[in-house]
Amino acid sequence: MKKKKESPRIRELKHQARRKSIKEGIFARIKDSFGFNYISPFAIAINSSNSMVAMLSSIQGLLGPLSQLFGSRFIEKYPRKKIVIKTIFWEAIMWLPLAIIAYLFYKGIIINILPLLLLLFFAIYVISGNLAYPAWFSWMGDIVDEEYRGRWFGKRNLILGFVTIILTIIAAFFLDYFKKNHNIMFGFIILFSLAFIARFASLRIFQKQYEPKIKLKKGYYFSFWDFLRRAPKNNFGRFTIFRALIGFATSISSALITVYLLRYLKFSYVTYMMVILSGTFFSIMVMELWGKFADKYGNYKVMCITTLLIPTIPILWILNSSPVYLILVPSLIGGISWAGFNLSTNNYIYDNVSAQKRGLAVSYNNMLHGIGIFFGAGLGAILIKYLTISFIEPLFLIFIISALIRMGIVFISIPKLKEVRRTEKFSNKKVFKNLILKEGPTTLSEEAHQIMSIKKYLEE
Repeated sequence: MKKKKESPRIRELKHQARRKSIKEGIFARIKDSFGFNYISPFAIAINSSNSMVAMLSSIQGLLGPLSQLFGSRFIEKYPRKKIVIKTIFWEAIMWLPLAIIAYLFYKGIIINILPLLLLLFFAIYVISGNLAYPAWFSWMGDIVDEEYRGRWFGKRNLILGFVTIILTIIAAFFLDYFKKNHNIMFGFIILFSLAFIARFASLRIFQKQYEPKIKLKKGYYFSFWDFLRRAPKNNFGRFTIFRALIGFATSISSALITVYLLRYLKFSYVTYMMVILSGTFFSIMVMELWGKFADKYGNYKVMCITTLLIPTIPILWILNSSPVYLILVPSLIGGISWAGFNLSTNNYIYDNVSAQKRGLAVSYNNMLHGIGIFFGAGLGAILIKYLTISFIEPLFLIFIISALIRMGIVFISIPKLKEVRRTEKFSNKKVFKNLILKEGPTTLSEEAHQIMSIKKYLEE
């Protein structure tokens, strides 16, 4: 079907919306760098048990997608911008009670129930942010055209990734300073307050961002149960099941990475974040390359390549405890593979689903993914609490279990998926020339000019 030509005014509005999206994303990453990335370390700092730390990932995996399921229905009744603004407001507010929990711990007030209060307010935070996600995802799909979607999201992730790395490392030094002066809770109070301010700043940008009108045709809706029933019989359904299973296998061990680094290896906050963020650094280094590759050869091809590496990552974490090794081996391989996998799986949804069904499709996809994360992290929490063996460290065995399950899922599921978008034929030599050496056509299309505007934005 031929795409309807847009007026110059609409193209300009979309162009400005994409630029605002990058600005909004920067403030959202400030919130993550000062707040979300330190939820698990904060839980450990207030003496939460290992299983309680794992449960933070578990409830995030369940409540997030459940909220998206409800949020997808809001699109029928309200403008997407209004949905995002209202729900993000409450997400921002939740940083205040988390700061209060830090203050109560410092004062020695109701210490025993503070981990439970953290779980409660973090749950509300997760619900609020995820209610907005289907509307945001649908909104973004309408301002970023298919032809350069991989490259644009790769560029956006590159910019936001650098922001995350720099600010999270600053926050780590900040916390270590307060820890040495025995005032670690004041460090968390300041960081959570800054997260609150940053989220409100991103909220203001949302208010000014252009939202294309969406028309929902009669009969567009299909229930979650209808989706489940049909899932094994269609490509998108099989992809959703695959992503849910990968989420399950991954979260068995990923929910315990913080415990492994901070409690088992006893790293400082700076060393901990250097290891964690090195994966993010490697991800952003290859993000643009993965985006170009996906636009040329398809998102399915990216998934095939990255899932060859993903099963090896948990084993690599436990082979050596040196921070240098952890940065240069598991973080490097994990950063490269997860960058491509996450980019391709998100864009694969756009490829497989029509514009009017995106909100529903992404909520159902994330619902199953979240269920997988919930049970995976829950299994990790149970194993770390009750697994008692003498011939190997229980934490190491959990990482091995995660790796073996990932391997089985990839082997069974990947052959059942297919590319649905017309792409160029894959050739190793051609890939090297076009993507690595950047040879090939030099004429810039209109889409390429729009991508270059992101670079221009950084220079202004």
